[in-house]
Amino acid sequence: QVRLVESGGGLVQAGGSLKLSCAASGFIGSINVMGWYRQAPGKQRELVATIASDGSTDWSDSVKGRFTISRDNAKNTVYLQMNILKPDDTAVYYCRMTSRYHYWGQGPQVTVYS
Repeated sequence: QVRLVESGGGLVQAGGSLKLSCAASGFIGSINVMGWYRQAPGKQRELVATIASDGSTDWSDSVKGRFTISRDNAKNTVYLQMNILKPDDTAVYYCRMTSRYHYWGQGPQVTVYS
């Protein structure tokens, strides 16, 4: 059974930093794409960033230059380093792992106050 466990959310002042982690277990074979999505109150879930097994990345323009995504294949873990956080970054952040199917994490809350 595939399981994704996220950590690192919380409350931070604007301009601060947080790092999210998402560790997967139960996968058979490699994970092609690891990524982060977020959903703010009253809004649709949106892409934050993804990283493929070859290291290629895809980004939301709203976080480029402030966030960094990385992965540790040996640990089946994806990270999201978030710097220079803004109140608009407030959302529930979901990790997603894709092999044959998509698997979602439970979504830690990130709240940025001014």
